Amino acid sequence: MTDIVLVFEVHQPHRLKRSYFWEHDMFKRTKKGELFDYYFDAAVNREVFERASRKCYFPSNKILQEVIDNHKREKKQVKVSFSISGVFLEQCEMFSKDLLESFKQLSETGCVEFLSQTYYHSLSSLYPDRDEFIEQLKAHQQVVRSLLHYTPSVFENTELLYNNAIARTIEKLGYKGIFTEGVERILHGKSPNYLYTPKDCKKTKILLRNYKLTDDVGFRFSARWWNEWPLTADKYAGWLASTPGQCINIFPDYETFGEHHWPETGIHDFLRHLPSEILKWWHLHMATPSEVVEKYASVGEIDVPELGGTVSWADLERDASCWLGNTMQWAYYTNVKRLEPLVKETNDKDLLKTWRYFQISDHLYYMFTAGGAPGEVHSYFSPYDSPIDAFVTAQAAILDFENRVRLASVAANEPFLFYTGVGEKFFTGKTVWSLEGFPTAIQRADSESLEFHDSRGDFEKWAEESLHDRTLSARFKGIRLAKLKGKQLRESLAKVTEQRFNELHRQMQKATQCF
Repeated sequence: MTDIVLVFEVHQPHRLKRSYFWEHDMFKRTKKGELFDYYFDAAVNREVFERASRKCYFPSNKILQEVIDNHKREKKQVKVSFSISGVFLEQCEMFSKDLLESFKQLSETGCVEFLSQTYYHSLSSLYPDRDEFIEQLKAHQQVVRSLLHYTPSVFENTELLYNNAIARTIEKLGYKGIFTEGVERILHGKSPNYLYTPKDCKKTKILLRNYKLTDDVGFRFSARWWNEWPLTADKYAGWLASTPGQCINIFPDYETFGEHHWPETGIHDFLRHLPSEILKWWHLHMATPSEVVEKYASVGEIDVPELGGTVSWADLERDASCWLGNTMQWAYYTNVKRLEPLVKETNDKDLLKTWRYFQISDHLYYMFTAGGAPGEVHSYFSPYDSPIDAFVTAQAAILDFENRVRLASVAANEPFLFYTGVGEKFFTGKTVWSLEGFPTAIQRADSESLEFHDSRGDFEKWAEESLHDRTLSARFKGIRLAKLKGKQLRESLAKVTEQRFNELHRQMQKATQCF
């Protein structure tokens, strides 16, 4: 017996305004609540979303609803799964609540599973610190529970990005399964049609996408040069039937059905008839990822080192190079990543959400510069005339945003690092980048660390040399001369920094009247 696991990736990004840099929109005064519209192109996003909804989402959802209902009372049921990004669900609420309702109806059939992913379809799983990655997973779980009334138990990272470190994080969060690409370099001659265990994990199992059979539909369906054209549902089901294994994971973009392959190609008829053709075979069933994870034991271990081994489903290389393969991509990625502590020190939900929109992986995808077939695919999805245009726009926007965050948080040139003594072995691991974040950092720091830095005059040096704030430096000096200890020292430092931040923030607001 073999289970066919059919999963659809559903994602649309919030695209940046293409004219942002060229129309001299940088550093203009704007209110904080208007930042989303200042950076992102709602008109283009709506246009793409509505076109894809008309050609793909609505008709495909209707077909799946019908075939699920038609087999509801039969012994072998039709089951499918979706991995839907948080930003796509946002666009459903913004542009088409009817579409969101159609996904809810699919959820109510009991034959549809929804996977977990990063809310912002981001590369946060590659950050050295896992906190942002985990926060995005929890945000995605929450929105799926809230809007689709489903709690995911299987995880699919952005475009199947995977390595051992990601798998360990996923296991700690309690997921029972994780998807990645069934690429040969991690299989070493084994089949992708079985369940495996990640290296150094015990409970989580790996499901591998069969990329060859998936690409037959996703890339080759309407290719008249292909020697298997036209691809019919019965032919494809026959291929599945002749493929050995526990489970065959077919995992295309949902836009395959009507957007990438237009309705005129017969792609919707293919989708309509495929489940019935699969279930005609006595040894084939349709299942969800969580079902096969529960049903089958692992047949071995998969080892994907974090350093130089990361895999994905992207391009021919099937690694992270489609997002991080050139200098432009690395520059933008680095700028976004290094803003994390500053943004989070502001404790501002609007700034945090805006920063996370800049993490959407599509911004990096549009900067891809390699040619050939992969380059054609990137160009097909990109709203820009060239990868350089994509970089100029994204880099201008993130630098503008960084400037606003630094002004709002009163950011220092260098962070303050908390030690308890002289030397690296005394570093506590705690840092703070801004005056706004300083009171919180003071409350969390050890008394030993505060007394160490106070006695050396480190606080006043940081205020003068990194913040260029002599007023605050003088106030820190006053605290040092008072020779306070323990609770009194902590409260005095927090009070002084909070007062100074409020003074500077009021001055800035009075001067600009805008964010």
